[in-house]
Amino acid sequence: MNFKNIIIVIAASALGLMSCKNQSNQKSENQDSIKLTVNKFPERTQKSNIYEVNIRQYTPEGTFAAFEKEIPRLKEMGVDILWLMPINPIGLKNRKGSLGSYYSVKNYTEVNPEYGTKDDFAKMMKTAHDNRMLVILDWVANHTSWDNPWITEHPDWYTKDSVTKQIVAPVPDWKDVADLDYENPELRKRMVEDMKFWVKNYDVDGFRCDVAMMIPTAFWDSARMELDKVKPVFMLAEAEQTDLAKNAFDMTYTWNLHHMMNEIAQGKEKASALNTYFEKDKTEYQKADYRMIFTSNHDENTWNGTEFKRMGDSYKAWAVFTFVAPGMPLIYTGQEFCMNKQLRFFDKDTVAQIKCEMTDLYPKLIKLKNDNQALWNGEAGGEMTVLKTNQANQIFAFIRIKENNKILSVFNLSKNDVKFQFSDFTFEGKNVFSGDDLNVEKGKSMSLKSWEYGIYQIN
Repeated sequence: MNFKNIIIVIAASALGLMSCKNQSNQKSENQDSIKLTVNKFPERTQKSNIYEVNIRQYTPEGTFAAFEKEIPRLKEMGVDILWLMPINPIGLKNRKGSLGSYYSVKNYTEVNPEYGTKDDFAKMMKTAHDNRMLVILDWVANHTSWDNPWITEHPDWYTKDSVTKQIVAPVPDWKDVADLDYENPELRKRMVEDMKFWVKNYDVDGFRCDVAMMIPTAFWDSARMELDKVKPVFMLAEAEQTDLAKNAFDMTYTWNLHHMMNEIAQGKEKASALNTYFEKDKTEYQKADYRMIFTSNHDENTWNGTEFKRMGDSYKAWAVFTFVAPGMPLIYTGQEFCMNKQLRFFDKDTVAQIKCEMTDLYPKLIKLKNDNQALWNGEAGGEMTVLKTNQANQIFAFIRIKENNKILSVFNLSKNDVKFQFSDFTFEGKNVFSGDDLNVEKGKSMSLKSWEYGIYQIN
């Protein structure tokens, strides 16, 4: 997406909000142009982080009103963007568990009564905006619950089995939801209208779009253009297909990187694999594209385990990594309290708020990112330059530079203590956490303990 504060003029026939990198100010012949509003969000998200909120599990009450009381604490922590997991009513038919899946939507323009009322939601939104936070809603466009009114009112909006002519689930295991058919233009129109409902009436700032890759990119492109006519929005795709990043979405997931982080933590992969990953990522995405980087989220926590289970003793190093490597860092519900349990997905399972080392570390990491332009998002930040050492399978070191700001990050991504040397580099600077001086001459050895890291501001 275009990450400058500019007025964009696009062709009326275009499918989505085009970015400056795609020369979107050019209009097609014989087409009327549409002038969209000034997109201020990309500029203010240059150094943003994102925090995923599980309303159901966040407090004992599991309500908007109860979560609203947490917003000042999150603001003090430094959180900038709140991503709310789905807030819509959950279907009863074919429901899983006692409370059902957040992603089984019964009505797109209502709120789950278990969370409170629309007035409660509006009040929570105002508190978030008063604290200068953006709020994006988790949007489930791919499927609905089996008792969504559309099932009976618009059965032609759903995918049907070619033999039985019965509505089907998107995948066999998702038996609690019914698949929507995006070949139907009326469905597309209604879905966009329902998204616009939340932007118009509740000043929602954008959407995290569930399984975005299972829906035609052309739909997302047109939806983005329509939403931006109401107000500029911030869009996150739960996918990492590059075509989604061209027009519709500001940010995509880094699933492949996340899986690699887990594999390195488990000794199944070497630190050197990260260099290959980031080199490939540079060729597939443009500098302006935001990439979300994370150690956990609702899917990983519930289905694959906590960061403590998947990453063992390396969890803290990887948390730091998400704030210094290219990408926007995500914090999931309870990570700042070292939540060491897999939250139940279909039942109530409250997060315990117990202070721990991460309670203090996350605010420091957020401040580190805010204060150092080299670590900012997209083209506002500095590119990653991987540095050579004589222990490439264990040590991953890189420098990011933006103008006069230089940040060196060195990680021992192994369970063994490592003594190593930089091949061609000399550094002077300070450790950003301890304030200790760094003076590394070419050929001089450094040592890092198992899963230890050093983040340095270079002179």
